[in-house]
Amino acid sequence: MTTKTIYHKYKYCLTIIFLALLSGCTTENKVDDSMIFRLNRYDNISSLDPIQARTQANNWACNLLYNSLVKIDYNLNIQPDIAKNWSISEDGKTYTFLLRDDVFFHRHPAFGKDSTRAVIASDFTFSFDRLKDPKNNGSGGWIMSNIESYKALNDSVFQIQLKEAFPPFLGLISMKYASVVPKELFTDGENSFTQNPIGTGPFQFKIWVDNVKMVLRKNPLYFEYDDKNKRLPYLDAVNITFLPEKNSEFLELIKGNLDMMADLDPSYKDEILSANGELNSKYSHQIRLIKEPYLSTVYFSFYLDDGKEIDKRLRQAMNYGIDKQKIIRYLMKGQGFAADGGFIPKGLAGHSAKNGYPYDPKKAKSLIDSYRKEYPNSTTIELTTVQEYVDVCEYFAAEMAKIGLKTNVNVVPGPTMREGKSTGKFAFFRANWGADYADAENFLSLFYSQNFAPEGPNYSHFRSPEFDQLYHQSFLENNADKRAKIYERLDYIMMQEAPIVPLFYDQTALFTNKKVKNLRMSPIKLLDLTRVYKEK
Repeated sequence: MTTKTIYHKYKYCLTIIFLALLSGCTTENKVDDSMIFRLNRYDNISSLDPIQARTQANNWACNLLYNSLVKIDYNLNIQPDIAKNWSISEDGKTYTFLLRDDVFFHRHPAFGKDSTRAVIASDFTFSFDRLKDPKNNGSGGWIMSNIESYKALNDSVFQIQLKEAFPPFLGLISMKYASVVPKELFTDGENSFTQNPIGTGPFQFKIWVDNVKMVLRKNPLYFEYDDKNKRLPYLDAVNITFLPEKNSEFLELIKGNLDMMADLDPSYKDEILSANGELNSKYSHQIRLIKEPYLSTVYFSFYLDDGKEIDKRLRQAMNYGIDKQKIIRYLMKGQGFAADGGFIPKGLAGHSAKNGYPYDPKKAKSLIDSYRKEYPNSTTIELTTVQEYVDVCEYFAAEMAKIGLKTNVNVVPGPTMREGKSTGKFAFFRANWGADYADAENFLSLFYSQNFAPEGPNYSHFRSPEFDQLYHQSFLENNADKRAKIYERLDYIMMQEAPIVPLFYDQTALFTNKKVKNLRMSPIKLLDLTRVYKEK
């Protein structure tokens, strides 16, 4: 099927759905476009079940539908959600949550004559049971690995006991995996919930036609209010389409059929952005560009565990020999921050510019010369990537040629790349890591020796007894400032061995209709439309 055919099929389906949604509306009850937020997910949504909120598309939708005990704000602080407050035991292992009494599930006949009911502590017991049950194949079950037990002390109090103290724990359970769902919709298995997912969030499920469109409607019972005591959310509905082409998504934004587009496809970056990374002036009358930091590090990784790993001197030389500012300026059009520190990105406690390698081609050449005195035969490095990131990899290869290190770029399909990273097939490869939760431990876990891929995220198979010991020590430190110092030291230990070449810390670029107000994207790239509104 051609792209043109897909697009016409998509437009036809949208028309049918739109007419169906409007059926029964009179001319006096026309849809107010200022109350509808329209966005597109080119990568589709595979599930509205929070235990499957692994992909960004699923996560965005689930964040509109569900709530957890706690949440993270735009400044990466833990805030109350369904839990209005909590206490932590002195040993850091017991968390006791006091729940709000005004949080209600979305309306559904399963709740009986009242069509809804308040959330109580035992709902979290049910939701956690479901998340950890391997039969449910939840992608978020791993967040339960350090939980010893949990229970409802009464309808208002929920308690969690950890196996080991873990200071980032609140950030972990702020993830959508830990959202609350009602047991009434699972009495006949998963079918009722799958067909009509019910949560407590600012929006509730209305309709979903796979690969075509999803509609969420305002939850009239939502528990949050603004500072003028107006019940949130402001919007009446969220319409999500699934145009598969990013360039089609941009055209729909220009036409006014979408209210937001997140990030750019490299193929049309030059069309939308100026040389200095700002919005092209020909679009500025109708579109606004919002840049937000994103807790993600893009890097090259070495595999260190087969006896044929690339020598440490060459790894350090590659770190010294790459001008990262040029990547941001010329290849990224200003969309990111040069990785001047280690692996921990800017914005997280533990980041330090002192842990990075400054651009120093003389130092790089010296390291290469030292290596070649011992191993005089020429060494060719193979860097593996997927097609989407060839430009950055080819730039790197050109920079390495300037310091006397020959590098070939090996382009493979996405599935081959994922499998090769996990199994150690590639000695040197492009990768990126985005935060699951807002704590530097999330990044440092990639270098803990017990997390070797494929079972864990340590793709480099880096190991260091000193790193492991200090990593465990960080779990016992409840003082945030002291823990940040430990994180900084961990990043330093790892970077001295150079199992990676950090390239840049990522950034989210939001392109919005100028009528859209109050829209922000959190540093963990979580979409929140609770306080968003549109001018008429």
